Formats: sequence, C-alpha cells, structure tokens
Amino acid sequence: MKNFFYFIIFYIFLSQQLFADSFTYNSLNNHGVIGLINMPSARFYNESSHSITLYDGTPDQKITMTASPYDWMEASFFYTNIQNKPYCSNLSDPVCQQDYKDKGFNFKLRLKEEGLFPAIAVGINDIAGTGLYSSEYIVGSFGIERTDFVFGIGWGALDGSKKSFKNPFGYLYDGFTERAQGFGKGGQFQPGRYFSGKSSSPFFGIAHSINDKTLLKLEYDTTLTTGDIDYPEPKEEFSIGVEYNINKNFTVGFSNERGNFNSIRFTYKNSPLALKKKGKPKKALPQEGDNKFTKLIKNLNANSIGVDKIVETPDFIGLEITQFTHPNLNIIEEIIEFSASEAGVEKEIKKELKIASLKGISEFDEDREANIKLIYERNTERRFNTVTNFNIRPFFAAREGFFKWALLLENNSEFIIKDNFFFTSNLKLSLDDNFDDLNIPPKDTYPAQVRSDIKDYLRNIDEGIIVGRAQFDYHLTPKNNHHIMLTAGVLEDMFMGYGLEYLYFKENSNFGTGFELFNVKKRDHMMKFGTLDFKNTTGFVNFYYRNYDYIPFDLHLSYGEYLAGDRGTTLELSRKYLNGMEFGVFATFTDVTSEEFGEGSFDKGIFFNIPIYGNFINYTWRPLTKDPGAKLNRKNTLHDLLLRFRPYH
Repeated sequence: MKNFFYFIIFYIFLSQQLFADSFTYNSLNNHGVIGLINMPSARFYNESSHSITLYDGTPDQKITMTASPYDWMEASFFYTNIQNKPYCSNLSDPVCQQDYKDKGFNFKLRLKEEGLFPAIAVGINDIAGTGLYSSEYIVGSFGIERTDFVFGIGWGALDGSKKSFKNPFGYLYDGFTERAQGFGKGGQFQPGRYFSGKSSSPFFGIAHSINDKTLLKLEYDTTLTTGDIDYPEPKEEFSIGVEYNINKNFTVGFSNERGNFNSIRFTYKNSPLALKKKGKPKKALPQEGDNKFTKLIKNLNANSIGVDKIVETPDFIGLEITQFTHPNLNIIEEIIEFSASEAGVEKEIKKELKIASLKGISEFDEDREANIKLIYERNTERRFNTVTNFNIRPFFAAREGFFKWALLLENNSEFIIKDNFFFTSNLKLSLDDNFDDLNIPPKDTYPAQVRSDIKDYLRNIDEGIIVGRAQFDYHLTPKNNHHIMLTAGVLEDMFMGYGLEYLYFKENSNFGTGFELFNVKKRDHMMKFGTLDFKNTTGFVNFYYRNYDYIPFDLHLSYGEYLAGDRGTTLELSRKYLNGMEFGVFATFTDVTSEEFGEGSFDKGIFFNIPIYGNFINYTWRPLTKDPGAKLNRKNTLHDLLLRFRPYH
C-alpha cells in the first residue's frame, strides 16, 4: 500500500489543470459530507445545492440527504441500517431479530475560504441522539492543479488512529478530556460530548481528477473501528476509492476501506445554476389583426400569468394580473417586461398583482386616476386543471424495516369556481407498496394520538383510491394589506374540518402578523370520508419576518394549541431561493414535559422543498414521530402565497 501511495503522489504532480474546488469534483463521502471516502474536507457547494447519497458498506448502509442553505454551511440528515447488529437486546422478541436502525444529523461550517492559505472548516457528525457516528473535526483543504489535499483533526468516531495524540482542547479546559460513553436517546443533544475525549487523531488524504469523468481518492482513514458499529479490525491504515461522473448530476463510487471490504456509493446532486429558469420567457404566436394589448395578453398567458384587466391613462398602462405558479416577484417582472416589449407596448406599466384575489402589490389606484380608459376586462369563467404522475411515498427507519415505500399514481386537480373561490383535490392509488407489516405500536401517545398512528394509515394505502385532500378555499382582501382565507373539507391525510386564517402583510414591509383557527376531526384509517371520535379546535397566533441583510433567512414564530391539545411555541427558520427551493429547521416547545414527551424530549426537525426534474419534492424529517407539537399539514398559508410577491433574497 505504501509503494502504491508514493506512485499516486508522483503521478499527481504530472497534471496541469486546476480542478480542486468545483461542483463537478467536490464529491460526497460515505456519510453524505463533502469529502473523501470516510474523511470530510473543507469544500462546499454553492448555496441551494442539494444531493442524495446511497451507500452500501460493511456493516452499515446509509441514505443521506445533504443541502447547502448557504455557501458556507452544509447540513445533512441520514438513515442507517447496521447489518448483524440486533435492533434491541431481547432477542426472543421478534422485533429485536432485525438489523439496527438509526437516524442522525450532520453539519459543517466554513471558517475560511482558500486563498494563499488553505480553506478551513469545522463540523459535527451525528449531532444528537444515539450518537453511533458521533464525531467532530477541524479540516483544511488546499488545491494544487488537478489535486485537492485534505488534512485535519478528528474526535469521537474519527479518533481511531494509532497516531492519535492528546486532545488539544484539554489544554484549555480539563472537561474536554472526558467524553461521555453512554449514548443518549433519539433526538437528544449532548453538547458536553462535542470535541471531547482524551485523544484526537490526525487524518489526511487527496482527491485527484484523472480526467473530466474520473476522480481518484486516497485517505489516511481514522474511523474508530472498536465502537458499537462493530467495523472489522483494519488491515490497512488507508482507504482508496474511485468515482465516475455519469453526468453532471449522477456519480457512482467504489472504495476499498481499510483493506477490509469493498463498498459502493451512488450520489445524485444538483446545483442552483442548473435550476434557474432556462432561456427567455415564451412568446405567443400572434394572429393577423391582433393589436398590442391582445399580443400582451397572449404573451402573459403563454407564461402562466392571467390578465384580469388592462386600463390606460395618458401616462401609463395599468395591468391587473393573477398568477399562481411563479415563485417570486423577480420572475413575474421579467415576464411582464419581456411580454410588453414583444407586444410593442411603450408606455410605463404599473401593475396590480393578485393570487386568488389576494392583493399582493398595488402600484396604481383605478378610482383615483383621471382620464382612465378601460382597454380589456376578462370574463370570469370556470377553469379546471389536473395533473397525474407517479410518486414515491417513503417511510424510513421503522422498527419493522429500514426502508418502506409505496409507488403511487397521484392526481392533483384544481377547479377554479371564481377567481377567489376554488376546489383542490389530491387522489392517490398505490401501485405497489410494502407497508403491510407496519404493526408495531408507538411507545408514547400522550396527550392524544394524532400523528403516532401513521402506520395505521400507511397499511391501508393499498385499499383502492384514497383521498389525500379535497378542500374548498375562499380568499379575499377586504382592505389593503388585510387578507383572509376560509377553508373547509379534507385538509390532509389524517384530518378534515374547517377554519380560517387572517394575515396582515404590508407589501413593503419585512413583517407579517396574523392568526389561524381550525375545527378538525380525525379521519379514519381508510382515508376516504369516514372519521374517528377525536376532534379538537386548533389555533395559532403567527409572526413572520424576512431578513435581507448579510445572512438572509425567513422566520416564523407561532404560539397556540396543537392538534393533540397541548399548547406552546414553534420556531421555524428557513431559506427560500429564486427557483422556489426551500430549506428550513424547526423546534417546538409545549406544555408537555420532556418526561411525558418521552424519547427526544421535544419536537424538532428539518424540512425542504426541492425541484427535481420539474417536480417539487416536499419532505419533513423528524428524529421521531410523536403526538405533541403536531400541526395541520396545510396546502397553502396566506404568507406562503403572498411571499411570491416579495423580491428574491
């Protein structure tokens, strides 16, 4: 191995071109962290990039979702299956006679970009809970032509080197020399464990691009093999691997880890550069005799913007439009400017924008304008839109199995009765699934069972067509900046009912405030139109804030009563992007104590909304599915709708 290592070093310095830090050649390691094979690096993707990693090794198998909310932050969560490690200690229990399942969360922060000196980052793996992969590191990366050099210090599960040394943080505080050995319960943080232990280990490695498709990796692998995962004892101190870029989005990697076993890793990754709106807005084909206003209307319609009214004054054109699909104001204004130019409209355009009759932006007041002339007014007509496609419904890390799933044929329809009154539905048909053996009941159902019976719903997903949603929505803006939405019907998979939401949202302000109130009843497990006995009135006071400064973010703070009857506060922090993508985290604290809540202590998790091949994938990850802190899974909120009229940040 050593002779081979020297050969690789010699070969590297024959290269010419710089590839060290790029979307193409920064790749993810076995743990879904940008790095080598098991070791991390100080590299990052651009903000809004995301990836999915599938890893099959010995004994662990992992699925990891990785996201970059900022170009200086990487966050990922994983589900793992550890082969031949029993799920629990009572082997006479059939539940324990399966492989061990676990979930975890990693993050990495950039401390310094590469310049004259290396890039530097700090990170923590498996930050909460059982901590089987619990580790911390400080790492540097430096690129020379086609090669990226990585070097760092690891603690915890990265402290498995024979060349380990005394923990340097121990010189600052004696408490760093003691690392908690007992693992916590799922979802619990143990900050006293971070960067602690009697020793820490140096690691290093290289990634070299042989050509524009192939990447070679070599690392001094300091994975701790004497821990609870029960890795084979290392035969070598090095791991070596090769990765092949199938295309810009898909990569396959093969590795030999510590001379013990071979592993394989598949990665899907995407960059915001590939997700921006492609090309210019569409231009409609004009017909003979079309005037400039008809051309303007057709161009806007071709780009999914409906024109309600056009008025003209001596100074400007007033355009009243309704749109439902574009994620933010930047795209809308680009389409309006293009459409007006192509139609030959030379006057300034002032606009009034609406979503379902909710007034988002008003740049002119028709009642106060003199010499105003009506050019066009659309006749109100009923419209029906429907989309049917295939979808995967995953269920990870259940006690019955690592990965459960259903292949669904899913229909989403919208019937627009009036501009402010419409009906939406979601129908699903299972084509294949493996939910039938989800029969182990939850451990805790306090204070009422509103979410922890999810398995009872999934088991019946193959009982014909199920109704995911069937609701009526009525919107109005009775006064500028005051918005109301009334909703009734089947609101989500588990609840039906009726309610309202009010929002005060001033178009030029970063703030929004309001409340929501819903009377709901639990749906039966067949997910048709039957109900169970449980019902409740749930409601919240909401506060929203969007920050445009150095670190852009959206904040949503709510206080009220949750579905199960507990009361408390939820804090959400998220980041939205030009292409409609969103990443966020949340934490909920209610009057249910940590002892009553059980494992996990309080509700928290992450959520994302990402476009993959034109479809948005929405997913919320929680360490555990519990009843406290549960909210309705609403299709839209007023703030979500009106936020489309705000600039991209």
